Amino acid sequence: MASPSIVLVEDDPPLRMLISRALTENGYDVRPAATGAEMWVALENAPADLVILDIMLPGTSGIELFRRLRRESDVPIIFISARGSEEDRVLGLELGADDYLAKPFGTRELAARVGAVLRRHANPAGGKRSANGDEARFDGWTVSFSRRELRSPEGAIVDLTGAEFDLLAAFVNQAQRVIGRERLIELSRSRLGDSSDRSVDVLVSRLRRKISAAGGDVPIVTVRGIGYMLRSEVERT
Repeated sequence: MASPSIVLVEDDPPLRMLISRALTENGYDVRPAATGAEMWVALENAPADLVILDIMLPGTSGIELFRRLRRESDVPIIFISARGSEEDRVLGLELGADDYLAKPFGTRELAARVGAVLRRHANPAGGKRSANGDEARFDGWTVSFSRRELRSPEGAIVDLTGAEFDLLAAFVNQAQRVIGRERLIELSRSRLGDSSDRSVDVLVSRLRRKISAAGGDVPIVTVRGIGYMLRSEVERT
């Protein structure tokens, strides 16, 4: 079985070498790149199972590279950055990154995060999509897992980021069950910060706002002191 392929985009040579060595020792095939241009060459030569992307790069920023990657590919992406504030993690949530790791970090933690993202990507939303059908409906809303779409009762597509859709899928697959913040992070692909910060709350708030703006009642309720719940019955097709 081939080793998972990782493209590492990091402009700091010592750190790039350290990360490459650590991930190689953990069984990954690492292709390092110092710039966005080198990243595109690496991806053109062979597809990747994961991209680790520094935000602060010379020339084209990691944010711009991320946006273009997302338009062209569903490859999972982990941001690494010296900017580790809560606002930066929330920005990662909004963009739809799969994880965000603030520098400095330990190579063991990075390897663990890489493994977790690869497992979640191979088995999205707890693995329930294939077992329970491609679509789910609740209160007139339709979720398509293969197209990663949410349609309103009127048939309009609701524009969700990758992280927002993954969160919605977690709620749908655990309908009418109270889910704690930590469990929500595990069920969705995104793991941006600890469950004690407000990243999950911000993401839930954005998801609620988009559902409300599309003209629907918001079925995601807060269970004080515990977490959240999708109160609706879900029908699968």
